[in-house]
Amino acid sequence: MSLEVLVVDDSRSMRDMIRCALEPAGFTVHTADDGVHGTEVLSGIKPDVIITDINMPRLDGFDFIGAVRDFDAYRSTPILVLTTEAAPELKQRARKAGATGWIVKPFDPVKLVKALQMVAGQDRRMSTPDPMEDIRV
Repeated sequence: MSLEVLVVDDSRSMRDMIRCALEPAGFTVHTADDGVHGTEVLSGIKPDVIITDINMPRLDGFDFIGAVRDFDAYRSTPILVLTTEAAPELKQRARKAGATGWIVKPFDPVKLVKALQMVAGQDRRMSTPDPMEDIRV
C-alpha cells in the first residue's frame, strides 16, 4: 500500500529533495510552499502523513499544525516536523500544537522512508516513538 504524504516547506529545493526520497519508495507526494498553501492543498487530499517545516512565511509550521488539528478529518494524521531547529522549547511548542515527531535536517532518505512507514503504522517491526523525540533520520 502506498502512502500519501503532504510536504509543507517554503524551500523548493527541500520539497524536491523529499519528493526524490519518497517517490522511488512508492509514496505519493503532494507539496505546499507554506502553511496557508498547505491548508488549501488539504482540502483536496487525505494524506496518511504530513511533513512540515517550522520557519515559513504567511503561516509558520506551529500555526499550520494547529490549523490541521482543527479539522476533524486530520486529528489523528501523523505530523512530522522536519527542520534545522533543535531547541527543546520549539519541540515543546510543536508538541502542544499537535505534532507527532521531530526530525532535524539534513535527513537520510532511506531512514525518512522508514520513519514515515513507522508513524503511519506500516512498519510493525518498529515501535512508535515517544512523541516529539527526535526521529533519527
